[in-house]
Formats: sequence, structure tokens, C-alpha cells
Amino acid sequence: MKIYLIVLLILELGVFITNPQTPGLYTAYFQGIPFGVSLIFLFLKSIRSQFKKWIYIYSLFSLLALAIDYNLYGHAGLVQIAFTFLPIGFFGLVKFGIWNYKIIKEKSFLEPLLLSLFSWGMYALAYPPLPMGPAALLLLVPWFIVLNRYSKNQILFATFWSGFVYNAINYYWIYNVINVETAPKGLILLGLVLLITYFSLYNLLAAIGYLLGKSKRLLLVFYPLFYAGLEMTRTRGDFSFPWSHLGYSFGNHLELLQMLPYIGIFGYTALIVFSNQVFAYGILHKNHFKKVVFVPVILLLFLLIQGNIRLSQEEAKPFSATENSPTIALIQPSISQGAKWSKDRFDSIVDKAFSMIEDSVHDADIIILAETAIPSHLRNQPMVMRRFHQMADKKNAQILTGALDYKRNPKDSIRKFDIYNSAFLFTPKKRDYNRYIKKHLVPFSERIPFDDIFPILNYVDLGEGDFVAGKETPVYSSYQWTPYICYDAIFGDLVREAIREGSKIMINITNDGWFGRSTAPYQHLNLVRYRSIENAMPVARVANSGVSAFIDGYGHYSKNTELFTETVIQQKLPQKKFTTLYSKIGDHVETALLLFFSLYLVAGILLTCIKGRALLQGVNHRG
Repeated sequence: MKIYLIVLLILELGVFITNPQTPGLYTAYFQGIPFGVSLIFLFLKSIRSQFKKWIYIYSLFSLLALAIDYNLYGHAGLVQIAFTFLPIGFFGLVKFGIWNYKIIKEKSFLEPLLLSLFSWGMYALAYPPLPMGPAALLLLVPWFIVLNRYSKNQILFATFWSGFVYNAINYYWIYNVINVETAPKGLILLGLVLLITYFSLYNLLAAIGYLLGKSKRLLLVFYPLFYAGLEMTRTRGDFSFPWSHLGYSFGNHLELLQMLPYIGIFGYTALIVFSNQVFAYGILHKNHFKKVVFVPVILLLFLLIQGNIRLSQEEAKPFSATENSPTIALIQPSISQGAKWSKDRFDSIVDKAFSMIEDSVHDADIIILAETAIPSHLRNQPMVMRRFHQMADKKNAQILTGALDYKRNPKDSIRKFDIYNSAFLFTPKKRDYNRYIKKHLVPFSERIPFDDIFPILNYVDLGEGDFVAGKETPVYSSYQWTPYICYDAIFGDLVREAIREGSKIMINITNDGWFGRSTAPYQHLNLVRYRSIENAMPVARVANSGVSAFIDGYGHYSKNTELFTETVIQQKLPQKKFTTLYSKIGDHVETALLLFFSLYLVAGILLTCIKGRALLQGVNHRG
């Protein structure tokens, strides 16, 4: 070991001494020498017999070298990065393959896998636009039976692969990005597989969380909250992607959604998990079956009755607008993704937007164009800016349009420019404008996660937008409304923040064109509808290629457009009338769920370690 580390250290020092002073992710193939040397040591029997330990030592040492290179010189070699992570990654894949092979050799693996596949495969088909949402109260019962009846390895195997299928069904539409992105198609496909694998780890963690529970009865109380906390982790941080929470499965049934103002999306997830868990418990414990068999039916009836009572109230009539309610026009031009960013078509795209406003909008207070409706850096287009000011004056209406913007950085900055996915607001009789910058950027599509913490990531180019996130949540007068770009509108904390600032209407602009003809545009609309009901917040939503729609504070839809149609829809939209309970307590509830999730995991791991040590001591004592 000493000889190995000394040789490796000498080679790494040689790399540092001769390294190129080129900022960023430079290519220097001599940085692969330490890896080559480490392979030579594998011929030593003492090392070969402890391969796992040695590959960990090598990776740790190489990671240390990377850290020194980055901290001393502010950059790192691509070859060094590859030989730091690829060997350990490949080793992990081999171990994973061997683990799978061993389980498959056992004939008993098939039953738990099929049960789990049924649960998660069917659940993936419960989200809108598919209508089977109420079945969510029972669809996970087979998976809970697996969690209680089979060995740990069988559970983890079945859960991971059924989770992979579930996430593949949920996110297959990401493959459509191949049609519009410049990155290599193979790289995009690999990225999709890695993304689905990453999401499947959440399913795996859900199973591990259940296995950490020591009392099945206590799990009936605590596990639904743990699962809701697990979903909460997907709403925070640079990897946040809160798309397919279990509670979103009721989206096609408005009357089932009327508890959202009280318990929020995570309350729905907890109810669904509880229903499935209790029913499975009854199947596994025959003496309790009669006590729990009606739990899913009772929950469904409760939601139906409560929802119908709430929707039958006078103030819940669809789009009951007042005189002060604004009339909003939504412009859906349906520009194909392939053509949208063509410089040759820029003028025709702009002309089309203005002609649709000119010909189809009458007596509107606010006119809304989609995300990046102007496919350029708008402030670099003074003629287009002038046309917006003129059109706002002519129509006597505010006009909001999506476009790009930028800020030039100092010469010594890694980023020459900060690029923004923005929305510009033009107001009649005013020659200035307001700008909103998208706050939540889609990971890997619009930015590389953690590029603000590790600036070297700014040199990575995978075809992503490389945007910088905004920080402000504006409320525009005179109708007290807040813009949300695309993905922003599905984050409950952003909606609650705007409400605290006095906002009474959400205006969501998006470009779902790259989803293609898939379930994704309808899923996206469903998520925004949940935020609307959760906060009693009316929504005007325009998508470049659909689905555009109006949603009132109770979740009623109006004038939903078809996909890939050119149209203008106009509606008087009522302002927010009251503040819901969840708007007031949502931040505290979600923080508490995160805390509970963390404490649950820590407590479960500690109890497992204590139990394992006690068993080991008992064996030694008997020995």
C-alpha cells in the first residue's frame, strides 16, 4: 500500500507541475497515468484479493488530487475526472449486475417483481389525462404486500425495477427533446436513462424507509408521513423536480380535490399511502381485515361528499367574476420547436404574434404571450420593443411576453454573460418595462446543478440553456397578478410567497411544445391546477402549443385549447377571494415533513445498528 501511494503521489505531483494553465475543463491525457499505474498494482496478489478496498482507495486518492487541482488552479482535467469516477462507477455497475443475477437465479424473485410491477405500472397510468385516479387508493396494495412478505433483497430488487418502469412511463416524453436539442442523441438518451434511474432511487428509498420500521402498527401512522416527506425532498435544491407526487393522481376529478386548501398535495399523498398500507395490512392479518377493508371506500366517499358540498356553495360557481375582474387574452401561436429558434423565421414569428393580437384581441386588460414567444434577447431587438409599446397603447392593455435577456459580467468572471429566461411587461402610456426572471430552472435542461457552488461546472456544455435563476417575485398592478414561467408555477412555496405580497392572480407562461403529443402537457396543466385549488388562486395559463386554459380558485377549467392549434382565448378571470388554510400553514407543514423524514431515517438507521450489534453480541456470547 505504501509503495502504491508513493508512486501515485509522485505521478500526481508531476501532473500538477506540468499542468496547463488553461481555465476550465482542460484535456490532458497524461492525467490518465495514475490510473494506468494503479492497474499494474492489480497484478499483486495481495491487492487483487482485496480489489474492492483498493478501488475505493484509488478513487478517494484521485478525488483528493482533483480537489487540489481545482482549489489551486480553479480548473480540472477532463481525463482526471473520468479516471476518478468511471472506474468506481463501472465497478458499482458490475456489483449491481452480479446482485441482480444472484436474485434472478432464485426462482422466488418473480412473484414479488410481478406484484410490484403491477402496483407501480398501474399507478403510472393513474395520472391525468388518464381517468383512473380514484383507483390510486388501492393500486399500491400489492407493493405493500411485497414489503411485508418477502426478503430484503427481493424487496429491493422488485422495488427498484418496478420503480424504473413507473418512472419510464411517467417521463418517456423527455425523449422528445432529441428533436430540438443540439446535444448528441446518444447523450440525451443516456441522460434520460440516468434520470429515470435517479428517480427510481426514490422508490428504493421508500422501500428502505418501510424496512427501517420496527412496528407494523406504528408504520400505519408514521410511514405515510415519511413518504410525504420523501416527496418533499424533490421540491428543494438544484435537483428539484416535483412532478409525479402520488397525490397528483386525482387530477381528473375536481370534486376529489377540494381538500387541497386544507391538507395540500402532501396530505393527499399521505392519505393514498395510508389507504393502500391499511388495506394490505388487513389482507396480511386476517383477523383485522373486517376492520380495515372499508378504509379506501370511506376515504373516497369522504372526499366526494366534502368536495361536492364545497363546490355546491354559491361562491364556488365557476368563474363568478366581479366588475373589477380583468379580462385576459391568451395568445397560443403553436410555433414548432424546430422552427422557433431559426433566425430565418424570426421576423415571421414576431409578425404572427402581433397579427394574432391585432386581429383576435378585443377589450382585454391583459394580453399574454407564451414563454420565449419572442425567440431572442428582447433588449437586442429595439424595433420589436417599440412595437410592443405601440400595441400596448393601441389595445390599452398590459402585454406580457416571454423572451430571453442577459447581463454582461466583468472580464475576470467565468461567465461572460448571465442569460435569463424572462418575461417582459409593457404597460400603456409608459415607455419603460418590467422584467421577471424565471426562478426555478429545470436541472440539466436549463442549467447544470450546483454551478454557482462549483464554478467549474460553467465550462460544461451538454446542450443545456445555461441560464441564471431570478430571485424576485413581483406583483403587478392594477389587478395584483404575478407571472410564473413554465416550471415555476408548480412550486407551492413560490405561490404562497406571492400571496403574502398581495398577489390575487397567477399568470403562467410556458412552452410545452418540446413535449410533443404526449401526456406531459396535460400533466403539467394538472400540477398548476393543484396549486390553484390549494391556494384558491385563479390562473391564466398560456402554452406555445397548448394546453392553454383558465382556472378559477376552485379548479374549474375554461376554454382549454387543443394541442398544436393556433388560437386566441379570452376570459374575464375573477381575482382571489380568500386565503386558504394551506396558504397560511403550508411552509410550516412542508418544513415539518422534511424534518420528520430526516428524523425517521436517522432513528431507523440507529435502531437497526443497535439491533445488529445486539445480535452479534448474542452470537459471540453463545459461542
